[in-house]
Amino acid sequence: MRHNKAINHLGRKSGHRKALLANMATSLILHKRINTTVAKAKALKMYVEPLITKSKDDSTHSRRVVFSYLKNKEAVTELFRTVAPKIADRPGGYTRVLKTGFRQGDGADMALIELVDFNEAALASAPKKAAKKTTRRSSKKAVEAAPAEVEAPAAE
Repeated sequence: MRHNKAINHLGRKSGHRKALLANMATSLILHKRINTTVAKAKALKMYVEPLITKSKDDSTHSRRVVFSYLKNKEAVTELFRTVAPKIADRPGGYTRVLKTGFRQGDGADMALIELVDFNEAALASAPKKAAKKTTRRSSKKAVEAAPAEVEAPAAE
């Protein structure tokens, strides 16, 4: 039974899995989107979103905590300087996983994982929100139509 075993071990030992997720998180932060399998993308989402939340507070302590996970100075700098200001008002859900089909060689289910606020194509095509009306009442005209009489069909 696997009660309360929420982590996907990805068929690897813990050291290999931590290194894999750290490298994938670094690539995601630096390149803003990466292609991988669906299982790895879901595991990466659980790994990187708390780090992005931690980056909202730009302190020495939070930088050190994030560096202990990523182990890459360039990725930490990019996260705190570029990513954190863009997601400052977002209350979570910093990444998006899009399924892209199956891999040619082994048929693995593939996905694209990206940072939500860095998809320029989706941001450009998103419709701008119109100004909200001040009232919720409709401005109906007081036109009262006489009720239409319904004729009964003639019975033969």
